[in-house]
Amino acid sequence: MSRRVVVTGMGAITPIGLSVDEFWAGIKEGKTGFAPITKFDASEFKCKLAAEVKDFDGKNYMDFKAAKRMEPFSQYAVAATKEALEDAGIVMEKEDPYRVGVAVGSGTGSLQAMERSHSRLLEKGPSRIEPLFVPLTISNMAAGNVSIQYGLKGKSINVVTACATGTNSIGEAFRTIQYGDAEVMVAGGTEGSVCPIGIGGFSALTALTTSEDPKRCSIPFDKERSGFVMGEGAGIVVLEELEHAKARGAKIYAEVAGYGCSSDAYHITSPAENGAGAAKAMEYAVKDAGLGLNDITYINAHGTSTHHNDLFETRAIKLLFGDHAKDIKINSTKSMVGHLLGAAGAIEFVTCVKELQEGYIHRTVGYQVPDEECDLDYCKEACEIDFEYALSNSLGFGGHNASLVVKKYHDER
Repeated sequence: MSRRVVVTGMGAITPIGLSVDEFWAGIKEGKTGFAPITKFDASEFKCKLAAEVKDFDGKNYMDFKAAKRMEPFSQYAVAATKEALEDAGIVMEKEDPYRVGVAVGSGTGSLQAMERSHSRLLEKGPSRIEPLFVPLTISNMAAGNVSIQYGLKGKSINVVTACATGTNSIGEAFRTIQYGDAEVMVAGGTEGSVCPIGIGGFSALTALTTSEDPKRCSIPFDKERSGFVMGEGAGIVVLEELEHAKARGAKIYAEVAGYGCSSDAYHITSPAENGAGAAKAMEYAVKDAGLGLNDITYINAHGTSTHHNDLFETRAIKLLFGDHAKDIKINSTKSMVGHLLGAAGAIEFVTCVKELQEGYIHRTVGYQVPDEECDLDYCKEACEIDFEYALSNSLGFGGHNASLVVKKYHDER
């Protein structure tokens, strides 16, 4: 019988707050993190807005030398991990470090380091490429730096599945503990891609909105949606085997109940038009949790605010749940923080845990104009409601689909 896995700590670095408490307060306020790009001159770019992390200084979370050897995506992960481990009350001196692992992913690594070194290569020649270019850039360095900073010597992996990265990372950490390869896993996603090549690349793909109105830019499921807003930050959770958590008297936020994945095998950027791939990932997650479809009453959607994603995700929900789909509360956290790419699913998982705890489902901020083809309940208003399970979806370029079921914790099954 597989082991039960619970959430005992959480950390967040987001466009609306530099801790879980700040982030959650922002969510309940309906606060948005959208503003003109400040990290570079975007005057010649079609996309003018982003959801940047504000007032973050890596030196507040690690020593100066360590911070200098990390790019933003790694700094965000280390900072969020610090909060999560402290929240969980994990004392590494009391743990077997080889039984505490890491599953922290990033979709892109450091595009900024690539930009800098490529410019140096062209302008000054190969001898002037910065010596740490490779370890600053590669996406596994978020997991590597988390492991190094906190002495975590167990399994350490970097799942890269584009926008499904955070969800897959938590899911793979869940499986790792379930099947006895670790007692504790630090899991989640991180991203810091607000830079010229990041914004320019997604703009060239016509994935980003060109709206310059912070109130009408990231509007998932709205008929006037026109693309996503790039966000950045990190979401990290501490997952723990239940008996290990109980033995040390840990507070338990929620239980991870199910995990499902699938591939569309359809297109490099577009989800399958009928939603079959996403539907299958949700189906597997619900089945893994030992639930029936009618047990699901809330979905934190991928909900990017692109035409294709929101339409095809709606189709996926209707395909799987049938008539029950109309009774499910569906919202998109991206309506407030934008699309954090590899960190999106992790921040949304944190959101689900907080919502379960408080019996509160946040509204999809900015949702105003109904779309005839997106005809489900997208939470135009927040609601206070007691619910047992949250289903969180992430869909990534390449056709990656991942879903997690998180449930209220009860001492007995």
